[in-house]
Amino acid sequence: MSALAIEIELSGFAQVEQFFARLNPFESETLLEAMARLIRESTRERIIAGGPAPDGSAWKPNRVGRTPILHLSGALARSIDYVVAGTRAVIGSGLVYARIHQEGGVIVPKSASALVFSAGNRLFRVKKVTMPARPYVGLSGEDRAELVQTAVEYLRRLFK
Repeated sequence: MSALAIEIELSGFAQVEQFFARLNPFESETLLEAMARLIRESTRERIIAGGPAPDGSAWKPNRVGRTPILHLSGALARSIDYVVAGTRAVIGSGLVYARIHQEGGVIVPKSASALVFSAGNRLFRVKKVTMPARPYVGLSGEDRAELVQTAVEYLRRLFK
């Protein structure tokens, strides 16, 4: 995934792993898998619902006024996935337009004199398009609490 991603990395657990190895094996990939799945689903839900951003702010509406704004075709929500390897999880989208929706920016034609596109049954021909940031990848306060709860529950199971 190169277009847009959020990463989680577990560190400082060497002593914890050694301690738990005597009880039940501590498997960081199992914990990361559960955490990454939570973030993926939260991100997908945010896109489908039309926001808000992880920090709670509302997304700027588009000119057509369609909501949810980032879920017109559903491709962005479906593209959110994760990869877990060792002590690291990467959650994001590989779609080429994922980053511009997250961060905003200006789109200009590469080899033509204008951009041509349709929106709301109208055809537009413009020199550039300014996309506002509509952050969808990130951790809300609720996401953070769920991640902590997931880690606590996993550690509790090691003692059973």
